[in-house]
Amino acid sequence: MSAGQIAALIAAGAFVLLVLLLAIPLIKLGRTLDEATIAIRKAHENSDPILLGANETITHVNTQLERVDGITANAQAVSGNVSALSSVFTATLGGPLVKTAALSYGLSKAIRSRRKAKELPEGKHSRKRGRK
Repeated sequence: MSAGQIAALIAAGAFVLLVLLLAIPLIKLGRTLDEATIAIRKAHENSDPILLGANETITHVNTQLERVDGITANAQAVSGNVSALSSVFTATLGGPLVKTAALSYGLSKAIRSRRKAKELPEGKHSRKRGRK
């Protein structure tokens, strides 16, 4: 054997050793990818019931929101009616009520002043000075 053949045998052996050393991580990487693929498939299979449940929940929430929207519209109509009723009440009864209150206040004040005037002895002034 010549020196070139020995060098070729050493190079071939080193190449085989290199291939074996690189094959082990590649095999492990392949197994890891297989496990990842299986996990993704399982997650995909388990996600269907979750998505169906979420879909049903969203449908139920939309139904409830439609009901709340109707309630809100009715409450808005009621508040408008109350506002209109309040305006009508103020317009029709507000003025007369204020006048009645003023008349009753004036009458009670006049009655009180007459009672005081009757209680004062004769000869004294019925009016006091500095009265507010």
